[in-house]
Amino acid sequence: MSHLKEREEKNCLNCNAQVFGKFCHICGQENIPPKESAWHLFNHFFQDVTHFDGKFFSTLKLLITRPGFLSSEYARGRRMNYLNPIRMYVFTSALFFLIFFSFVQKDQEGNETESDQSVKKITQKVKDNRATWIQTVALIKDSAKAAPIKKQIKQADDDLAMLQKDATAVDKVQSISARDIVLQSSNKYTAIEQYDSAQNSLKDDKKDSWVEQKIERKLIVARKKYGDNNAVQNALMHKFKHSFPQILFLSLPLFALALKLLYIRRKEFYYANHLIFGIHLYCAIFILLLIYFGINAVNDQLHWAIYDWLGGLFIVGMFFYEYKAIRNFYQQRRFKTILKYFLLNIILFIITIFLVVGMLVFTAFKI
Repeated sequence: MSHLKEREEKNCLNCNAQVFGKFCHICGQENIPPKESAWHLFNHFFQDVTHFDGKFFSTLKLLITRPGFLSSEYARGRRMNYLNPIRMYVFTSALFFLIFFSFVQKDQEGNETESDQSVKKITQKVKDNRATWIQTVALIKDSAKAAPIKKQIKQADDDLAMLQKDATAVDKVQSISARDIVLQSSNKYTAIEQYDSAQNSLKDDKKDSWVEQKIERKLIVARKKYGDNNAVQNALMHKFKHSFPQILFLSLPLFALALKLLYIRRKEFYYANHLIFGIHLYCAIFILLLIYFGINAVNDQLHWAIYDWLGGLFIVGMFFYEYKAIRNFYQQRRFKTILKYFLLNIILFIITIFLVVGMLVFTAFKI
């Protein structure tokens, strides 16, 4: 609800019905002037996203301080005083990944082309060798003995100039040994036709398997786009990191299914109840992880040992939070809750592994 004054006219601007009170009883639109300031527009938007009328912060407080309480309230039908679980999940997950990718996990661009990563390593190696040779020459008084080293320094200068002009000329560098050039052997194929021709020239027992051929063809295409295998790997990990929200979202219904199986005798709990519990638990974990990241950020600045202990206790506290939420929501005895708690986490670990591997394969075929 906005804080604008009510219109003096009593006709709804949306459906033109007669309005009794501040809201139309036909369409529900608020009877306020159509002209509003930018501040009112922003305030209204923020309210729509977070339900900023007291529900957001009160719900957040209950979510953290009373594990399982919100899920129990939702199951009993007491919902008006709390933020909708779906809205809370959307908001907390968006906030979590925004902070995670922006500050916690530095977002390294994975679209570097033409062997950028390899060029950096090779260039640094040439510079290191050059610095070592210069120091060595300074210690040698015999000009005859110093001449070969000076020649190596000259070659290093030529290599650096060449790489500055052409970043793809890493295979022409002469001031370092071939083993130092970070190019994998599978880079020898630059076209699918070249690879297919090489395979056709081999006997059947010497050819790559069907899976290996699929992988190599995909690598050839990816290397044309990104550079060498190192750059392809960087691009893959860059895209995979940004699939974490999808992995968590996909794990939610499977997490609820695991709960349904563990509490199959509890007929009063429907699948939707388990799903709502999972949403509330995920939201709490998002918030707790943000606090944990904040503790680590402070520790990075102060380097106090107490923050290391505090961070470790916080991780243990998150696992304890999950246990308390399960116990409070399902209302079973401690032994049964602990047993199902461990079973649930084992199942969730297996689900996560399958989702991660599946998403990794899916991402690999998208790069």
